[in-house]
Amino acid sequence: MSVRRAAVLGSPIEHSLSPVLHRAAYRELGLDDWSYDRFEIDEAALPEFVAGLGPEWAGLSLTMPLKRVVMPLLDGVTDTAASVEAVNTVVLTADGRRLGDNTDIPGIVAALAERGVTEVDSAAVLGAGATASSALAALARICTGEITTYVRSAARAAEMKQWGERLGISVRTAGWADAAEALNAPLVIATTPAGATDALAAAVPERPGTLFDVLYEPWPTALAAAWSARGGALVGGLDLLVHQAVLQVEQMTGRTPAPLAAMRAAGEAALASR
Repeated sequence: MSVRRAAVLGSPIEHSLSPVLHRAAYRELGLDDWSYDRFEIDEAALPEFVAGLGPEWAGLSLTMPLKRVVMPLLDGVTDTAASVEAVNTVVLTADGRRLGDNTDIPGIVAALAERGVTEVDSAAVLGAGATASSALAALARICTGEITTYVRSAARAAEMKQWGERLGISVRTAGWADAAEALNAPLVIATTPAGATDALAAAVPERPGTLFDVLYEPWPTALAAAWSARGGALVGGLDLLVHQAVLQVEQMTGRTPAPLAAMRAAGEAALASR
């Protein structure tokens, strides 16, 4: 088959950097007959879209709000995806199966490893959404001690504790009013929306550890800028985006290694032009 297709689905989708990253990979790998598009698809439209995929399709990247609702439409999911009940990658095999995976979790681990963070004895997570559960799953691989999540409600606290139990890790919860204390942890993962951590910038300690802020636009966040000014190690949302996309490209194309440097450069250029 000469032409192969892949795409990112979600709603809203217009600002997704995935096409930029995947197309850069295809160029670098010489996959001139591959295309990667974006489609505005919500939960209601997803089943029909997936059912209509022909043999030319190699894979899908999924963003919100599709990561959970896609699961019943698949023939199988990896243990990684099942651990957080979220699929961000669908690979369509030659025999017609649709297999789901989650590359966010190993993407977080790889982005941290790139900065030399491969093991910590404790960590803090700011926020309690879908990305926070992926952060917990990543920390289950690299954190040897307690993880504290800082959340805004009792319901969110209960949810984070449940994820901890499910992932087999020790999770303590604390209120958002105490979020400044999180910044003393050797590793802080901020999973909150834009602006949510701005007020914490003034509380960055004199000798900060590593901050992983999952946002990439706007960048740097106020917290990230303050962290960097104090000499702390910084991992950003683009790092995560690139590392999880590298894994997607490898799974969809069967080509390894995917060109991380070229994909990152393309992402940086796209963000700079916005």
